[in-house]
Formats: sequence, structure tokens, C-alpha cells
Amino acid sequence: MELFYHPLSRYSQKVLIALYEKQANFYPRVIELSDPLSRQEFCHFYSPGKLPLLKSKSGQLIPESSIIIEFIDSEFSTGTRLFPIDKRIALDTRLQDRLIDNDFSNVLFELEHQKLEDSDQNHIMIKQLENDLSQFLAYLDKKLEKNHWLCSDGLTLADCALFPCLYCAQDYFKLFQYDNLNRYWHQAQLRGSYLQVKEEVELAMVDVLSGRRPIP
Repeated sequence: MELFYHPLSRYSQKVLIALYEKQANFYPRVIELSDPLSRQEFCHFYSPGKLPLLKSKSGQLIPESSIIIEFIDSEFSTGTRLFPIDKRIALDTRLQDRLIDNDFSNVLFELEHQKLEDSDQNHIMIKQLENDLSQFLAYLDKKLEKNHWLCSDGLTLADCALFPCLYCAQDYFKLFQYDNLNRYWHQAQLRGSYLQVKEEVELAMVDVLSGRRPIP
């Protein structure tokens, strides 16, 4: 398999965590969409030009992080089962994954974008986004009252989506104020899959700051 991704993309990080959890072998292909030539070459290969993208052993192109993870979970029996057998927990896993992507990751991206600007209207928008994110953090904290991981005692797709978001959110929010979420975040940072992705993210950030790699 080949994974087309960028290490600073949260959706790419989500898939990387899942691949490491499944102990799946894959060939990494880092794509710099901010580079015109790299983007043109990738769009020629895959016209939508969106990351991440998985190319299966049979040559099938599989986009969208959640679909990629469902595919690899069904293809590999090794490692962590990311979609629980229990249908009720599996449905909740899919729900939390969608909520994290839409109400956390995407809102966090907008907050990061707004903080690059500086205007009175912009400050109002930032406060609104921070309030929305704080409410979602409180929601996560409540949900983690009963579970070791987000949806059950086993790590799932939802946790693969959540880890990258919390890594970024800790720069803007005091996660230690949420008892259950703080406990969860500490145990997440000890997970081997998270540590592998974190190392790649930090190396990519060094390249960005040194000018060797463009900002995605």
C-alpha cells in the first residue's frame, strides 16, 4: 500500500495513527500541496487533489480519512480493532469520529486561520470559535467519565481522530482543567502510535521553520 499525505495535516495524522495501530506496512509518500509543481503532479495522479489518499495493493485509490481507516481495519486482522464488534459501540464510534472532524478539527483549523489575522471583527470571531471549542472539550470530558478511551475500553477510530486535535488544542486551551480529558490525554501521549506520529510532526515543523519545507 501507499499513503499520500502530509505530516502536518491532522487528517493525515489520523490515518497514520490508525496504520501504526494496525501494524500495517505501507509506503509513505509525502505530498507538498503548497508547492505548485508537487500539487500539479499529484492532481494529475488524483484529480481532486485532496490528502490523505491510500493506494491499496490492488491499485484502488481510497480517499477520506475515515473511509481509509475503515478499509485498513477490514483488511488487516493484526493490531488494534478500530471498529468494535458491538454494533452499538461501533455506531457511537462513527458518530464521535464525525463530531470530532466537524466540530473540533474543522473549527480548530478556522481558529488557527483567524489568529493569523488582526482586526476588531477578527477578535470577535476568535472568541466565538474559542467558546465553541471549549463547549466541545466539556462534551468530551463528560463522555470520558465512564470509558478508558473515548467510546469504550479499547482504542477506536474516534481516538485516532481525537489525538491530533488535542495535540493542537493544547496550545490554545488548558486541558488540565478537564479532569477526565486530562487523564485521557496523558494516557494518549504514552501510546506508541501517537509517539511515532508526534516525532514525524516535530521533524516536519523543524523543516518548516528552517525553510526546507513549505507551510502546507
